[in-house]
Amino acid sequence: MTTRRIDVLDVLRGVAIMGTLGTNIWIFTSPQGPAGIMDALGGTGGVETFLRFLTNGKFLALLTLLFGVGMELQYRSALRRGHTWPGWYLWRAALLFAEGLLHYVLIFEFDVLMGYAVVSVLVAFLIGRSDRVVRAWMIATGSVFAAVVGLITLALLSGAASTTSSPASAPSTLFSDGSYLDQVAARIHLFGLYRIEAVFIVPLGVVLFLLGSRLVRAGVFEDSERGSTLRRRLMVVGVVGAPLNLLTSFAGDAWFLVDRYLLPSLVALGLLGLVTTVAHRMRGCRGVVHEGLTAVGRMALSCYVFQNLVGAALCYGWGLGLASRFDGLRPWWVVGAWAGICVMLMTFSTLWLRRFERGPLELLWQWAYTAPQRRRPAGRAGHQVDPVTDDKIADNSLQS
Repeated sequence: MTTRRIDVLDVLRGVAIMGTLGTNIWIFTSPQGPAGIMDALGGTGGVETFLRFLTNGKFLALLTLLFGVGMELQYRSALRRGHTWPGWYLWRAALLFAEGLLHYVLIFEFDVLMGYAVVSVLVAFLIGRSDRVVRAWMIATGSVFAAVVGLITLALLSGAASTTSSPASAPSTLFSDGSYLDQVAARIHLFGLYRIEAVFIVPLGVVLFLLGSRLVRAGVFEDSERGSTLRRRLMVVGVVGAPLNLLTSFAGDAWFLVDRYLLPSLVALGLLGLVTTVAHRMRGCRGVVHEGLTAVGRMALSCYVFQNLVGAALCYGWGLGLASRFDGLRPWWVVGAWAGICVMLMTFSTLWLRRFERGPLELLWQWAYTAPQRRRPAGRAGHQVDPVTDDKIADNSLQS
């Protein structure tokens, strides 16, 4: 039995990370910052609405699918090495939650890592169950989630609820004029408000984690007829979902939840199939863009945190304050800011990985992950060490 790297996973992670920036950049470049996210739902022009449509929810869903893929590969690795499952994976989830909490408090209100940590604990106890059990969980969780989103959407359409009726919010000038410590204090004070998205991320994450796991088992990354057939079907799903998602983007803020969480998941499946197919066909003719995407994917955690830190430093009042200064140049300066940060990420990641095996946060997390295992008796500790990210060793491999 041998293993081989799934190189396309690095590319997919790179695409997902920079795609999430494509959503978050609209928050950073608003003079009101996160405080103005709901006001922006119905107040943007046609061009900006279309540009937001290109990224909104799609790359979050893709990233969530890839977390499920990574969990499946780690589960296989644990079985192959004779380790108990979930075992040390629960410690990994705890570290992910702690990192997400720090990221939320110190950098960005809409962190997804805490939600992923909660989902990973739930899914860790399901991933090894039979296909019948997993399918039942996916159908039940997905049906309840879709029903809740549908009911809330109906309430918004009927006027029984409003997207702007929040009990508390940050001052509108906090992100244009407030200090860094003021923003940290606001995140702590408004923790419940900013964490409301977890209500949607957790059930959706359960479905997409399990789906990502089962797609690996179905051979979605194989360079074979079986893999090609599955990827074509995923692309058909994406083609069906994209125009529907475009309609909800222009349909008004009452469709926000459908536009953000339901339809983008279909588009994300199409993206998974498309990017994987293109990567297989371009094997042997890789250029600077491929190298940059791969590097970002290998440093996914570092790049996710770093891009949000750079966005805040460029746009908020405690940094360069470009959100207020360039507000009259929307939406085009926003696209330029996103592209500039992406180029910075690809350049930094490529140069860093020429000297180091992992990204800076990945190295720190690897140390934290293996620290308690090093205290175990010699002869067992070494076998318990799994990589923190899915990018280098057997956890990013397929058995063949």
